[in-house]
Amino acid sequence: MLKADPHHIIAIGASAGGMEEINSFFDHTPLDGVSYVIVQHLSSDFKSRMVELLAKHSKLVVEQAENGMTVQCNQVYLIPSNKYMTIRDGKLYLTEKGEIHGPHLTINTFFDSLASYYGKRAIGIILSGLGSDGTEGIKAIKKAGGMVMARDPETSEFSSMPSHAIATGVVDFVLEPAFMPAVIEDYIKQEGEVIADHKNDEKDIAAIIDLIKEKSPLDFSDYKQPTILRRTKRRASMGNFGTLGKYLSFLKVTPAEVDALAKEFLISVTSFFRDQEAFDFIQKKVLPDILAKLAPDEELKMWVAGCATGEEVYSIAILIAEQLTGKLADVVVKLFATDIDSAALLHAGKGDL
Repeated sequence: MLKADPHHIIAIGASAGGMEEINSFFDHTPLDGVSYVIVQHLSSDFKSRMVELLAKHSKLVVEQAENGMTVQCNQVYLIPSNKYMTIRDGKLYLTEKGEIHGPHLTINTFFDSLASYYGKRAIGIILSGLGSDGTEGIKAIKKAGGMVMARDPETSEFSSMPSHAIATGVVDFVLEPAFMPAVIEDYIKQEGEVIADHKNDEKDIAAIIDLIKEKSPLDFSDYKQPTILRRTKRRASMGNFGTLGKYLSFLKVTPAEVDALAKEFLISVTSFFRDQEAFDFIQKKVLPDILAKLAPDEELKMWVAGCATGEEVYSIAILIAEQLTGKLADVVVKLFATDIDSAALLHAGKGDL
């Protein structure tokens, strides 16, 4: 393997006060052929001494990222305080934050690019901090097949960031920073070991899907088989099961694991106006036509099925509200939203987006 080709990229999102947690993490980090990128919230005029400080806690090479820098194995890269950072084709790219008012979502920006270009080779970590930066980013990493961790908010002085992350339901591990490196090492090792007994995969996956259908109201028989197989194998590997047959036996006597596996298939990833072309069509063609045909005093009712954490519903509501002018100003609108993921639905109902 080339030095400039790490087999995984581990991105750490943290607040300005997360230095102690970062030090604790790197006190326990081995030399293992991966790269680390720290995306920390710092004010634009903050002159960080993180390179110097972190170098005392890590066996790895630590340096501040520069535009166009190639990511290499066994190195740690720190985001400059006044930049956004992305990763593409093995290189880091920096852009100015400019005069944007409000929060700079630097963690989401980097995590999104990491998910796009590294997929299942991406690992995202959320440490303590205020706000919810990183929440959308970990969804992207999880959707792309990567792994996600968050520090335990119960023992954190600033629990908002990890709490928001955990509320998405996509976090694989909730741990103290000192315990994360060992879990990452085990995860990468297990992921690299292909589960044996391929000849029985199709039979075992069919039995697992039937078991989930029997124990819950969920039927995944029409899901894409490669996706189901990949996520089931990863779950089995995390539990140290050598074959899907052994994992199936465990599922039969462990109802909680059946629920956890089903949740792996129900990754509720969404965002506001996610499919821009579709929303443009709804805005320009669908809604005007529906509203024009409403009878006097008739209510407008719409149902969003598979609403996930609610962003799509609120996007529809925004589009409708923009068109309720003039003679349509008093139209009563009722939006209904459903999802089979109860945790996502609860989050959507709170409107905490």
